[in-house]
Amino acid sequence: MKEWFLTLMEDERLWLVEVFTVVFVTLVLATFIRTLLKTLLKHAHKTRTRWDDTLVEAAIAPLRWLIWLVGLGWAAELTHAMTEESLLEYADQVVRVGIIVLLTWFLVRLVKYGEQNFLAPDDGKPADPTTVMAVGKLLRISIVITASLVLLQSLGYSVSGVLAFGGIGGIAVGFAAKDLLANFFGSLMIYLDRPFKVGDWVRSPDQEIEGTVEEIGLRLTRIRTFDKRPLYVPNQTFTQISVENPSRMLNRRIYETIGVRYEDVDKLPGIVDKVRKMLESHHEIDTDQTLIVNFNAFADSSLNFFLYTFTKTINWVHYHEVKQDVLLKVIAIVESEGAECAFPTRTLHMASMPAASEAQSAEGKGGAADA
Repeated sequence: MKEWFLTLMEDERLWLVEVFTVVFVTLVLATFIRTLLKTLLKHAHKTRTRWDDTLVEAAIAPLRWLIWLVGLGWAAELTHAMTEESLLEYADQVVRVGIIVLLTWFLVRLVKYGEQNFLAPDDGKPADPTTVMAVGKLLRISIVITASLVLLQSLGYSVSGVLAFGGIGGIAVGFAAKDLLANFFGSLMIYLDRPFKVGDWVRSPDQEIEGTVEEIGLRLTRIRTFDKRPLYVPNQTFTQISVENPSRMLNRRIYETIGVRYEDVDKLPGIVDKVRKMLESHHEIDTDQTLIVNFNAFADSSLNFFLYTFTKTINWVHYHEVKQDVLLKVIAIVESEGAECAFPTRTLHMASMPAASEAQSAEGKGGAADA
């Protein structure tokens, strides 16, 4: 056995043993790191903060690939040194490129998990989704652009030359992609001015746009209409139209006109007074806002009074429940006063016939009877 080992050591194919050893060590190290990271992740889940979980989860996959990349790159260099294979002379360059790609992957994953932490924090107070998504997208774009420049530098290209070409070519690209740039800057204005955010109900009086904002992208904003259809709006549109955001209203308004019959004119003051008191005592009505109940019109078939008030709720469904309750109480007040709500009516007056004409008509009828 000893003689065989010495013979093997003197053999020119000793590099095969070295390559095998490197691959074997890489396999063992990759297995050990995977087990270690899983153990760390279990302990991280037990802590009160989620950021340690985020760091470990973001590093698991890139770190495993990094170990294999370095190990196989080392084995490839050993093989190239012994065999002078032309394809293996780029092994070192491939390793450098791979390290940059894996580092970029790790940072992008870290940003992704960080977004999730901000949107679903441990304290139950999520950050604004629009801001989180905007910052996340900008961070990812910055990471990718920086990694691309470092990658070009590592491949031997001049970064300053690339930047200079980008400055010259940017003019041509700007003309060719002006709509794309307009949409990008439109999204930037949305992030800065914040006329709406994800989850808001928006509508435009200038165009047929109404629904709930689901996503604000760099080029398009996706709005889910109330019939559940997705509506994709270019971001530059929002720089040219008026946008109404009902989700940010402070109250909802009840503005109704009620008519009573003309024969109930003497009961109208009592009805108006009781309706006003009912609104002032209603627990769903915001009495700090404008509250008006007044007789205001002689209509064709009714005496009209109106009520103008605001609810405390802004929820669309609950608002209609409150409005229904108010209107039913108004009807009850009208009936309790012995009056009735008016409806469109017409009165036909027949003119009286002259007495002589009536006598002639009677005589005509008597003659006809004798005959």
